[in-house]
Amino acid sequence: MRNRVALITGASSGIGRATAEAFAARGASVVLAARREDELTSLVDTIEGRGGKATSIKTDVSIAKEVEQMVAHAMEVFGRLDYAVNNAAIEGKLAGISDLTEDDWDTVLDINLKGPFLCMKHEARAMLDSGQGGSIVNIGSVNSFLGFPSGSPYVTSKHGLIGLTSSVSAELAPQGIRVNLLCPGIIDTPMHHRAREVIGDDIYDKDIIPTVHLRRVGRPEEIARSILFLCSEEASYITGTTLTPDGGFTLTI
Repeated sequence: MRNRVALITGASSGIGRATAEAFAARGASVVLAARREDELTSLVDTIEGRGGKATSIKTDVSIAKEVEQMVAHAMEVFGRLDYAVNNAAIEGKLAGISDLTEDDWDTVLDINLKGPFLCMKHEARAMLDSGQGGSIVNIGSVNSFLGFPSGSPYVTSKHGLIGLTSSVSAELAPQGIRVNLLCPGIIDTPMHHRAREVIGDDIYDKDIIPTVHLRRVGRPEEIARSILFLCSEEASYITGTTLTPDGGFTLTI
């Protein structure tokens, strides 16, 4: 992936951070975006310390102007855009439907679903301007297929990514841009640890993890490898589809 440029949102931790490091290890220049500026700066230092090329920009993907500035920054620094990973997301408030406020709903949908829309709007333009095509990977979840109690905003946002990805893939494929959806299972990320605190370690370890065929939680770097595959030329005939690296979890449910 040398002489290529990758943009990753939600790059400050978890899957986003692992993906940025993986792209850099393959020789790509990386653009890191997230709301936590200190973590982004630290990651830039780490990548550059390993001989890679990286830049960062503080971005809230729910704000159209900031997304536009994010992509413009990528083009200004590196002059092109080849890969985009729309990973930024939040779980939001977990509560029954009668207890959710309109703001609870809007906050999650704005980041998790409007965010990828805004990102693809500007990423596609940049890829077309680069003239080399490109690959976009949206990050969903096994909750793109499965609901769970008290999680309706999050589940709805992840379900919505299926339709959004499929539609944009159909639109951009003739122009050489592939768009796919990656739906990870239970992965060792900060979001996973917050979920464990709510659900409880006993329930997680006795009732949830045994339903995963591989009987373990996935690692962020394993998901990063799946993302890089979808971006690579090895996946040149794959677009508009969903890849589900979940250790077999959804096959059990």
